Amino acid sequence: MNNMKKIGLSALAGSLVAFSAANAEITMSGGASVGVSSANETRASSYYMGDSINFTLSGETDSGLTITQKIELEGGVDNQSTAIAGEWGTLTYHKHGGDSVMSGWDDMTPTAYEEVWAYSTVSSATTASAGREATFINGVSGDKLWRYDSPTFSGVSVHAAYLQGGASESESDHGTISSYSDFGVQIAPEMVEGLSIGYAFGEIVESTTITNDESTLWIKYTNGPVSVGYQSSEVAGQTSTQDDESTAMSISYAVTDDLSISYGVHEVDLGSSTTDQEAKGFSASYTMGGVSISVAMNEMENAAGSTDTTFDTEGYDLNVAFSF
Repeated sequence: MNNMKKIGLSALAGSLVAFSAANAEITMSGGASVGVSSANETRASSYYMGDSINFTLSGETDSGLTITQKIELEGGVDNQSTAIAGEWGTLTYHKHGGDSVMSGWDDMTPTAYEEVWAYSTVSSATTASAGREATFINGVSGDKLWRYDSPTFSGVSVHAAYLQGGASESESDHGTISSYSDFGVQIAPEMVEGLSIGYAFGEIVESTTITNDESTLWIKYTNGPVSVGYQSSEVAGQTSTQDDESTAMSISYAVTDDLSISYGVHEVDLGSSTTDQEAKGFSASYTMGGVSISVAMNEMENAAGSTDTTFDTEGYDLNVAFSF
């Protein structure tokens, strides 16, 4: 097994600067992080940092619409969006860095820190050299994305997204995308406190003759300090070898108001392989004053359905965050 160890130290700026201009308000906030990581025990450690400044311009028109412009700077423009909100809901155009419904709901099972497959993107640096990367069913996110979110009526809300043009770099596993659209419904029944259910489906159009469909169904229930969740997703491709299914389950427990722990499993049944990709992991988080300590220990076997142990990975993440 390969070992990936990562120790992070984050300083999150809690200060907020606000300016008023006519009927609009401008706010600014920021954050920073530094750390050191190692992909596996045979590699030298490397240092990293993250820093961002967030600008938000918000105001109300004479007709009662609320317009919100957001820009995040992190070594350049990271996320950028414009939202139009009214009694009918919120319509957002993401010029850069938008989440569709499916990508936002790729894993809704409860966790104290990270998803059990969180380090596959790190692990794929190893597997990609042999043409294999860990597989997930996660819709499409990226630039030039429209998204609509309705108000909640009796515990029910609807969501939809549309993306036109090529996929962003982070969605390169989908290949060239002509367009993408999805739709989702979330229900929190008023008669069952702590229960939430969601269903979403999306269509990836690669060309006039190639279309792939994805869907996901998740359910989560919280009773006191315990939360449990289950999620099932699938993608239907052009042939049976492109049909994949995944299932995820997890449980989290709030030991105290400050300490939470969780354990989860995630399995992908690939149409292109008789071997399932399997991941499991443990997370914990502890908060005391303005300090949060989080840890995750994850493990993946048979990435992309490969039986080669080269594609079996272990990941560890320890993060200390400060808020002030």
